[in-house]
Amino acid sequence: MAEIQPLRGWRYSPALSQQIDQYVSPLFDVVSARQREALYQNALNSIHLSVPRGEDPAGAARARLQQWQQQGILQLDELPGIYAYYQYFRLPGSSREFCRKGFMCHIRAYDWAENVVLRHENTLPAAVNDRAELLARTEFQTSATHGLYRDEDFELEGYLDEAMRHPLYETAEDYQGARDVLAVIQDARIIRRFQQVLAARQVILADGHHRYEGSLAYRQARRAAGGAAYTGREAWNFHLMYLTNAAADDLRILPTHRLLLELPGINSPAELLARLEPYFTVLTLEDPYDLPERIAGKPWAFGLYLGEGEVYKIRLRPEVHAQLDWLTTPEVKALDLTVLHYFVLERVLGIVGPEAQRQWPGVAYVRNFPECLTRVDRGEARAAFITSEVTMAEVERVCHSGAVMPPKSTFFFPKTIGGFLFSSIRESETEAPFLSVFHV
Repeated sequence: MAEIQPLRGWRYSPALSQQIDQYVSPLFDVVSARQREALYQNALNSIHLSVPRGEDPAGAARARLQQWQQQGILQLDELPGIYAYYQYFRLPGSSREFCRKGFMCHIRAYDWAENVVLRHENTLPAAVNDRAELLARTEFQTSATHGLYRDEDFELEGYLDEAMRHPLYETAEDYQGARDVLAVIQDARIIRRFQQVLAARQVILADGHHRYEGSLAYRQARRAAGGAAYTGREAWNFHLMYLTNAAADDLRILPTHRLLLELPGINSPAELLARLEPYFTVLTLEDPYDLPERIAGKPWAFGLYLGEGEVYKIRLRPEVHAQLDWLTTPEVKALDLTVLHYFVLERVLGIVGPEAQRQWPGVAYVRNFPECLTRVDRGEARAAFITSEVTMAEVERVCHSGAVMPPKSTFFFPKTIGGFLFSSIRESETEAPFLSVFHV
């Protein structure tokens, strides 16, 4: 199903690659304001291409890109390849070192209706337009989106492990504490095998929905402008993606908790508990730090922290679930977060419907559990609802059902980083004769 192609990567020059940590950056939608300002101080950091600033950000990125290419700061690999990308990391409270194995390549930018690349969340039009404009002005992709394919035989990992014996470079530690390693496969026989494996599979988009839709929007614009000359082989039909195996146990999804900044129409913790009572069983606990463990593995169970020692485990009464009448699939209705959004945000707080909830400013999405408790204690929020992580099986079931999850349902960890590998979709850089042997 999915057509992938090797690419000629743009990378920092060998001299600069020795200090690659200084030039990588977080993705545009997870970088904090403080991180941005610190990274902008480095004139060669990739943040200037991925999150440009100024009155004309896309124009500034284009000018800087041209300058870096002319000065040899960024250099184009001579041969096309598939780029092996490993991320070594640990999770809080665990001594195990995980290694998420994957590879970066070009993938055809399929429309959602083609059912080849599947999504699990909605996007915001402003963010999609921002990414589409940046791509149109630069014809350059500064970071790979993250896609998932499933291969229970783990065939491609052997080729990736072999490539990793000769890495191109690696970070000491990125902003999230991971160690990132890059290698390349340029053997045409092996690349064709990668293509054959992916040609039989769908891809679930784990991260990067806005960047992917930006590529779709740009492709549609170019195709409309090209008229009858369109062949489907133009470089702008393809998108830079990092692909990992959904069958691997090193694929981690972290929970994103809900911090309620306000409680419309509710004047006290006791009133909130009274409104929850018809839907949830409520158990009083003593230590808020016990909440993640107390809800782990229990469907429709959440932690609730109201400050001043008020700690509760709440769990939906099974007979109540049939009241969930949103127009969506059974796979989405079964999710913990759907239960939380429907019975707490809609039924208890009166924020009716998924779209109203997406726009409501009274909820913050926080991944750091201690931060949730701290912000309630400081009075910055009135309640924290602690959630469990979504499983990979749930993500796959929802995607194959054709529906989307509530906002901020998944946080795949670690994130890919910007600046590790760049990809051009300019015709002059993608029409070399040796690329044609990989077209299928």
